[in-house]
Amino acid sequence: MKRLFALFLVLWPAFAAAQSWPVYENVYVNDYANVIEEGAEQRIMSQLKALREETGVEATVLTIYTRWGFESTGSLENFATGLFNHWGIGNAERNDGILILVVSEDREMRVELGSGYGTAFDREAKDIIDRVFLPEFRDGDFSTGIEAGTDAVIQRIARVQAAGEEPAGGGAGGGGGGWIFGGFAALFAGVFALAAFGGRIRDRFSRCPSCGKRGIRTRKNVLEKATRTSTGKGERDVTCPHCNYHDTVLYTIPRITRSSSSSGGSFGGGSSSGGGASGRW
Repeated sequence: MKRLFALFLVLWPAFAAAQSWPVYENVYVNDYANVIEEGAEQRIMSQLKALREETGVEATVLTIYTRWGFESTGSLENFATGLFNHWGIGNAERNDGILILVVSEDREMRVELGSGYGTAFDREAKDIIDRVFLPEFRDGDFSTGIEAGTDAVIQRIARVQAAGEEPAGGGAGGGGGGWIFGGFAALFAGVFALAAFGGRIRDRFSRCPSCGKRGIRTRKNVLEKATRTSTGKGERDVTCPHCNYHDTVLYTIPRITRSSSSSGGSFGGGSSSGGGASGRW
């Protein structure tokens, strides 16, 4: 066992270096899942640009169809933190960047915060996700949810942090060692279960758009692999064993890039230590 663990420690840097990430086309909005309406996208970009010019805070929105088109990092949280740090979002000294990540097909999202934010902002991010983003997503209206949610993140997190204040409902919370240990154990168990069975679990509880019964079957095929210079193409086949419903949806796989020490080009070289909040619908 010790030899296996030592071998893992030796090989882990190579595995980490092989991870691939989406490439950003601009520093404000990258809608690779094509879920944001054109007018809404322009309004979001204007807000994010104004935020950056007025406060220096770098916030960016990324939508992707699925994160399984990239080399797996395990959980959504690890993926968001790795992507945030690879892009280098936020000022390198203040670490006040924000990543709003929406993965439409996987039905999950995250607001990843730079390491300069306190834990009160994690709770604020969770409240925004639960009350603003997810209700619209459950109704199938990604565009409205992302626009309203981004506005809430700007007003309740980014501008509050830039003013040196705490969220209105924030405050330091207490805790004990026991629940922390139990939480980590549950987290690791959940990560492995999701990595192995995530797709089947989502299919089991997803409703057929035709008959409304749960238990659709989804199969994804990569038609053209994404490279560093071009996007790829994939298709998702959805079938229902109850009513024989069938549908095929094409989606775009973003260009990929390899992990490096790059500060993220047009971003300021900020980093995240995993703060923020996630949501699923």
